[in-house]
Amino acid sequence: MSNIVVGVSFKRPGKVYYFDPDGIKLERGEFAVVKTTKGIEVGEIVESPKEKEPKEGAEPLKKVIRRVNDEDHAKLEADREKEGAALKHVAKRIVDFKLPMRLVEADQAFDGSKMTFYFTAENRVDFRDLVKDLATHFRTRIELRQVGVRDKARVVGGIGHCGQKLCCSVFLSDLNPVSIRMAKEQNLSLNPHKISGTCGRLMCCLQYEYAAYKDFHKRAPKKGSCVETCEGGKGCVIQENVLKERLKIRDDEGRVTEIALADVKSFTKPERKKQQQSRGQGGNRDRDGDKNQDNKKEGNRGRDRKRGQRQPR
Repeated sequence: MSNIVVGVSFKRPGKVYYFDPDGIKLERGEFAVVKTTKGIEVGEIVESPKEKEPKEGAEPLKKVIRRVNDEDHAKLEADREKEGAALKHVAKRIVDFKLPMRLVEADQAFDGSKMTFYFTAENRVDFRDLVKDLATHFRTRIELRQVGVRDKARVVGGIGHCGQKLCCSVFLSDLNPVSIRMAKEQNLSLNPHKISGTCGRLMCCLQYEYAAYKDFHKRAPKKGSCVETCEGGKGCVIQENVLKERLKIRDDEGRVTEIALADVKSFTKPERKKQQQSRGQGGNRDRDGDKNQDNKKEGNRGRDRKRGQRQPR
């Protein structure tokens, strides 16, 4: 049996959590007060009410308490002011305690039960004395959480190589891992300055077209392959257009034509580079063997000369 759920996000962009609207009519873009495992929080409705099949063995969804009213809006504004003042105070105390950490963001719980501070650091930091000091000052529960450079870039924001705002700070809800294999699959330059974002890690956009390139390379002939088209034409692949799924081939007469991947009837793979390298290495080994034999002969001659120079007893 499907349930009516609404998608709520507590940070924009951020992960989407589902709640039971409990009969409250909510629209996308509105704010609602909900009960979470961390306490009472305010989130934005990012997905309108819809039917969703519950997972087997999953606990019942928590219910939406109410739509945000004027008093809630006033409290949210007061909390934002508290967070700004708290950031300045904590930054000063970090300097006083001489801790190797950089403050990123402060988060005041809506019910006032705790205050969370996010920071970055190269290594683990012993901040127990700092937590005690802050708990005494703010008179609430204090949490310090270490985050990575990608999370910091999401909070601070910035402009990417494309001239647009950072994807992680605009619409990415999850920061999925990005590998150098994605850049290689798309034939991109492996220069770290060109494929790294402002956070110093590989750009998140490398994963956007990775699946399309991977699927194309599974079905398409590689560069240098000899292909035969459905119309009987033959040639070698010299260029590929992944997004349009088209290939450029050059025939024996040097003429270049562009064909669709679907028009390829058959193809033969190009000669492997490993075979060429092994042949070259084999030739080098032969030459090295000749040199070693020459060196042995020279060494034997030198020893014979020394023996001839020895005086008899």
